[in-house]
Amino acid sequence: MEQNNIVADEKKHYVVATAIIVKDGKYLIAKRAPNEKAFPNRWTVPGGKLNSSEYTNRAPDAKELWYNVVEDLVAREVKEEVGLEVKELDYVTSLTYIRSDNYPCIIISMWGNYHGGEVKLCKDLTEYAWVTLEEAKKYDLIDGIFEELEMLDNFLKTGKRERWKKNNSPNKN
Repeated sequence: MEQNNIVADEKKHYVVATAIIVKDGKYLIAKRAPNEKAFPNRWTVPGGKLNSSEYTNRAPDAKELWYNVVEDLVAREVKEEVGLEVKELDYVTSLTYIRSDNYPCIIISMWGNYHGGEVKLCKDLTEYAWVTLEEAKKYDLIDGIFEELEMLDNFLKTGKRERWKKNNSPNKN
């Protein structure tokens, strides 16, 4: 039964993972191309959708279970979108987004340390920048990204994890 124009099967979602990449105390952000359906010309972090074939095409890790699926997704998407390798992936937060086609997406925000490579943008991204938290305020970030950067910045400085909360982000539209 459809409610609020959201997809009829409440159990179906896209699973998406993103990565904040840390290098020398700065965070990698990239600008989405103008032809992107969602958030064109806005700044974000690399990430993408999980396809079931990414794990079903390999042997299960334990009987009928596949482990590290999100971590593998993040590593692949970072490599495809910005040409970099990451290590020591860890959790930042999670969120849900309803796409323009009314399909809900569960987004898992991760972070990882830069491990190698030179930035090479895919066709869906047009620019990139390595920024501090303060410098990130100058960019038109997708809503919520600044708060995620802020959460990670705080964690890296204090070792304390916090839940996402809306602040007075400099990127309100």
